[in-house]
Amino acid sequence: MKIQTFESVWDAISDTPEQAENMKIRAQLINILNAWIAKRKFTQAEAAKLLGITQPRVSELTRGKIQLFSVDKLIMMMAHAGVYIRNIEISEPEVSLTTLPAV
Repeated sequence: MKIQTFESVWDAISDTPEQAENMKIRAQLINILNAWIAKRKFTQAEAAKLLGITQPRVSELTRGKIQLFSVDKLIMMMAHAGVYIRNIEISEPEVSLTTLPAV
């Protein structure tokens, strides 16, 4: 039996590398929002008002219900609260035309 290893849990549970990357980004955005809520010691009701969502949605956010939030929705919530992403780090592999996957 061959044991598989993965870079992250998202790589292990996602069907494709694209899905894994989407999940990683959503997880990072949720962590940013949860840190923002905790740092300011907002109640869920206060956070909901600032994020433009309901209190039950904040509860889902704080419980890490990643599958319930799209990248777009998370960014819209952040912008609604005045929380903006300033720097994005890009990582790309060394690729040549001969190593690209067939389309």
